[in-house]
Amino acid sequence: MPFRDLRGWLQEVEKIGQLSVAKGAHWNLEIGTITELVQVQPNRPAILFDDIPDYPPGYRVLTNSFGSTDRLAVTWGLPVGLPIKEFRKQLRDKYKSLQPIKPVYVSDGPVMENVLTGDQVDLFRFPAPMWHEEDGGRYIGTGSVDITVDPEEHWVNVGTYRVMVLDRNHTGFFIATGQHGRIHRDKYMAQNKPMPVAISCGHDPAIFAAGGAEFPYGISEYEYAGAIKGEPIEVIKGPVTGLPIPAHSELVIEGFAMPGEARPEGPFGEWTGYYGSGSRTEPIIDVKAIYHRNNPIILGSPPGKPPTEHTLFMCIFRSMLIEDELAKAGVPDVTGVWTHEPGNAHLFLVVGIKQRYPGHAKQAAMVAAFCHTGNFHGRYIVVVDDDIDVTDLNEVLWAMCTRVDPIRDIDIIRDCRSTALDPIIPVDEKGLATRAIINACRPIQWIDKFPKVVGASPELVEKTVAKWKDLIYGKMTR
Repeated sequence: MPFRDLRGWLQEVEKIGQLSVAKGAHWNLEIGTITELVQVQPNRPAILFDDIPDYPPGYRVLTNSFGSTDRLAVTWGLPVGLPIKEFRKQLRDKYKSLQPIKPVYVSDGPVMENVLTGDQVDLFRFPAPMWHEEDGGRYIGTGSVDITVDPEEHWVNVGTYRVMVLDRNHTGFFIATGQHGRIHRDKYMAQNKPMPVAISCGHDPAIFAAGGAEFPYGISEYEYAGAIKGEPIEVIKGPVTGLPIPAHSELVIEGFAMPGEARPEGPFGEWTGYYGSGSRTEPIIDVKAIYHRNNPIILGSPPGKPPTEHTLFMCIFRSMLIEDELAKAGVPDVTGVWTHEPGNAHLFLVVGIKQRYPGHAKQAAMVAAFCHTGNFHGRYIVVVDDDIDVTDLNEVLWAMCTRVDPIRDIDIIRDCRSTALDPIIPVDEKGLATRAIINACRPIQWIDKFPKVVGASPELVEKTVAKWKDLIYGKMTR
C-alpha cells in the first residue's frame, strides 16, 4: 500500500474527496456533537479537526475515518466506488486469502520525535475530547488500541478499548468481560503483578481495523494488520514496558496497571446507544511515558446511537467473519450473512440459507449465535430463505411477518454471554442475557406447498428493465 501511517492514509482519502477539515471546534462537546451529526448523513466524510481551542495549531483529532466503504477500501487496498455488496464480497475474498505477517522490530520511528517522562508526563497536553454530555470525563482512547501481553502464554494482544483521562498521569482501564485484553488483565491481577500496557492513540487504520475485530485467541492483531497491508507492521520495543509499539504511531502512552489500584471510570456513551454501565470502579493505568510525533493526530471513533462509523465497519466485518465461521463449521448453502446497523452490528443478525434438510435453519442459527464472532452480546438471530436479501430490512421483516409462527419458530436461549453495557439487563444480573432464535424460513416439511411469492420473474424483470430503464430508474419529472 502507498502509506504506512495515519498521515499517508489521510492523503489517500483526500485524493478521493472524502476528507473535510474543521477549524476551531472545541474539544468540550463540540467535536463530539459535530461527529454525531455528520455520521447520520448520506455522504459522511472523515473530519480532521484542527486549531482546537486551548491547544497549539496542528494538534488534531480525526473522526469518522471508517464512515464509508470507500475509506474502508483505501484501508484494505481494494478499489473505491464499489457497491456495498460487491465491496463486501471483495473484502471477504481478501480476508480469506490473508496470511498473518509478524511485526518487525525497528530501532526508531516518527513516534519517538517527542519523548515525555517524569514531570513532563501530562495527558492534558493533547486535545482529548469530551465526546458526550453525560460522559464522566474526557476520552483520549476511542479509536485507540491497547497493547498487552499474556503473562503466561506471552502472546501480544492489540485491542480497541475505551481510555478515559483521569488526571495528568492516570487513565481508566475499562475492558468488557471475556475480551482478550481483559483476560490478560485478570491474569496479572490474580498473580498480584503490575501489568504493562501501551496505548496507541493514532495509527495506520489497518491497525485500528485489526484491533476492533474479533480474531481468534492467541494470535496478535499486529499479524492481521500486517496481512491487510501485505507487509509487516514496524514496531519499537517500548522503553518502559518492553511492549511492541507502532513505530509510525501519532501518540503512544506507556505505563502499568497496578494490582489493588482502582478509581471510578465512566459513564461513557457506548455502542449500544446508551450510557450502559454508568460509573464503576476499574483498574487504572499509571502513565510513565508518552511518545508523540510533531503535531500529533488523535484517532477518534466515539460510539453512540447508530448509525456510526463503528457500526458500518463492524456490520461489514462481523458479517464476513460469521459467514466464514459458518462455513468452517460445515453449515451448507449459506447464501448471505448480515449484521444490521440498528442493532449496532451485534444485536440483529440475519443468515440466509438454501434449505437442504429439516433442522438446517436451526443449525445455522445456533452456529451463528455461538461461534467465536457471534458469541459476544447477540440478541436476535434470524434465518431466512435464499430469496430474501439479508441486507434489506424490509425483506427480512416481511419474511418474519409471513413465514414465522411464533409458537413454533421462535426459541429463547438463556444464559448467553452479555456485557455490562447491555441496557436491558438489570444491574445485579449483568453478564448473562437471553437470545431469540427466529426461523423465518418457509416450513421445510411442506415447502413445496407454501404459497408462491407475488412478483415478476427474474427473466421478466431483465426484459422489462432493458426496455424501460429510463422510466424505472430515471429521475421523476413534473
